[in-house]
Amino acid sequence: MNVGFIGLGHMGLAMARNLLKAGHNVTVFNRSPGKAKSLVALGAHEARLVADACAAEVVITMLANDAAVSDIAFASGGLIATLPKRAIHISMSTISPALSMRLAQAHSRAEQRYFAAPVFGRPDMAASAQLFIVAAGDPATIGICQPLLDALGQKTSRIGLEPSAANLVKLTANFLQAAVIEALGEAIALIGKSGIDRVAYVELLTSTIFTSPAYKIFGPLIATGRYEPAGFPAPLGHKDIRLVLDAAENLRAPMPLASLLHNRFLRLFAHGGDKLDWSAIGGLATEDACENQSAMALSAATSN
Repeated sequence: MNVGFIGLGHMGLAMARNLLKAGHNVTVFNRSPGKAKSLVALGAHEARLVADACAAEVVITMLANDAAVSDIAFASGGLIATLPKRAIHISMSTISPALSMRLAQAHSRAEQRYFAAPVFGRPDMAASAQLFIVAAGDPATIGICQPLLDALGQKTSRIGLEPSAANLVKLTANFLQAAVIEALGEAIALIGKSGIDRVAYVELLTSTIFTSPAYKIFGPLIATGRYEPAGFPAPLGHKDIRLVLDAAENLRAPMPLASLLHNRFLRLFAHGGDKLDWSAIGGLATEDACENQSAMALSAATSN
């Protein structure tokens, strides 16, 4: 298929590479220059303008946030203005349900097709085409694009007819992962403060009753304090929690744990953690425990 691919970050670069490996004709665009060199070497065409990437049957966007997607989609000379009628836009970015609804309406007015297909997985899974994809929208349109999705992931799950459903599912899944990070961080802080080996503890957990990928990925990172290089930067995790809270407010669904996670990210950023992996919020419990210990020692010293 002739595919336009917009957004060559850590995930997008690997995903575009897999489309090329699967034999698709790929034209790539990235707002920051210099990212496409390795893809061009594999046979990709580099677009100078968004419009050049939109001269395709299907355009995939994989961008960081709502602002980036809005800029690409709604700008003069952007995706909606230049995508041919009946062509398809697949939004694989983690964006708000509200923006996804707006995109669906705009594409419909322009006689274009659109569905959302955000992904579960980190850059290593993108590189090995092992992403999990959640798709929502017109089944026939998704079916046309299934070969592309198969080149990017190990499984595609269809969640409904409204594209925004996939976006809400993705956001809630990221909320659950952040909750796992916080819970792991608190448990590991307690174990470590008691003198038990943190790494051995995580190995025990992940080889017995907590064998899911979230525990196996984040547990070792928290136990060892390895938050760089960031597989998923903390600002993106914070963005997703904010979007979850926005959706919860709109639907009047209280999410107190999401509010706690929001504050944990703010504390991480207050201490300069903007470039760390989002699992670094799990290390804050250890910092809290050490601070409490230091405060107790200082109190004892001053009282003597």
